[in-house]
Amino acid sequence: MDLSVVIPIYNEAENVEALCKEFIETLNAWGRSYEILLVDDGSTDDSFARLCRLQATHPQLRVIQFRRNFGQTAAFAAGFAHARGRFIATADGDMQNDPRDLPAMVARLEGQAPGDPVVYDIVCGWRKDRKDTFINRRLPSVIANWLISWATGVKLNDYGCSLKVFRAEVIKPLRLYGEMHRFLPALASEMGVRIAEQVVNHRARQFGTTKYGISRTVRVMLDLITVKFLLSYSTRPLQMFGLVGLVMGGLGGAVLVYLAYIKYFQSQGIGDRPLLMLGILLVFTGVQLLTVGLLAELQARTYHESQGKPIYVVRQILEAPDRPDRDDDSTV
Repeated sequence: MDLSVVIPIYNEAENVEALCKEFIETLNAWGRSYEILLVDDGSTDDSFARLCRLQATHPQLRVIQFRRNFGQTAAFAAGFAHARGRFIATADGDMQNDPRDLPAMVARLEGQAPGDPVVYDIVCGWRKDRKDTFINRRLPSVIANWLISWATGVKLNDYGCSLKVFRAEVIKPLRLYGEMHRFLPALASEMGVRIAEQVVNHRARQFGTTKYGISRTVRVMLDLITVKFLLSYSTRPLQMFGLVGLVMGGLGGAVLVYLAYIKYFQSQGIGDRPLLMLGILLVFTGVQLLTVGLLAELQARTYHESQGKPIYVVRQILEAPDRPDRDDDSTV
C-alpha cells in the first residue's frame, strides 16, 4: 500500500462525513493504493456512530475507537502502529487541512517533485496563509515555532500544522507521549532524516469548535524541555548534569578556599558569614548533580539496551555483490 492517512477525531460529528468524502475523492483521483485511519479519541457526540456508517460503505476507511479521550498524540501513535502504507500522512479532523496537497507532498518523498530531485524522509505542511484568529492561535504559534526551531536546531515555519507525510520506517519506531506529535520532525532528526517544508492550503473551520488554546501552548513548552534533552543528551546525560555540577562545585570550592584564607591568614571570623553557607550549598549541590548524572548514565544504558535501541541509524550500505566461490583448480 502506498499511503496511510491518520486522522484523529474528537467531537467532530458535523465534519466527519464531508471530511471522509473529500479525502476519498481526492485519493481516488490520485489513482494509487491508500487507506484512511480515523482514530476516535473518546468522542462524546455521535462521531463514532457516523464513522461506523461510513466505514460500512467505504472499505478504504479503518476506524479505531479509544475507550476514553487520550489526546491527539496518543491518537496519532495508534494510527502509526496500525498503518500499512509505505508513506504515512497525518491530518486534522476539522477540515482545515486540504487533502489535495497530499499527492505533491508524496512526490517529494519519492524525489519526483518538479525542480527538486531530492528524496526526502519527511515533508511538513506550512500554513503560510493561515485562517485562524491572531491572539489565541497565530501569535502563540509564531512564538512556539521560533522556540522549537531554536531549541531543536530543526528550523520549520509551522510545527503546528498537522498535514505532514513521513516514510513509514522513520515514523513507526518513534515513541510519543504528552503533546509530542508536533515535535515529530525534531524527534526524527536524531536519525539524520531529510526534511522539507511545503506551503499548503489552509481553510477556516466551518463546523464545531477548536480544541486548541493557550493552555495547550504551555504544555507544548514543557514538552520542549523533554525533546531538547532527548535530542542532545539522551545518550550522554552526565555531560549535562556533570557540567553544571562541576561549575557549581568549583564555585563552592573557591568560596570555601577564600573563607579558609581569611580565617587562618587574616584571623577573621567566618562562622556568621552567609558566604559560608553559600559555599557549602554550592559544593553539596555540585556533588548531587554529579551523582544524578551518573545515575542518568545507567538509566540511559538500560533504556537503549533493554529495547535493543541502536545509538546510530544507517541510511544505506553500498557494496559489491558477493561472487560465487570458484573451484581451487579452475583455470583463468
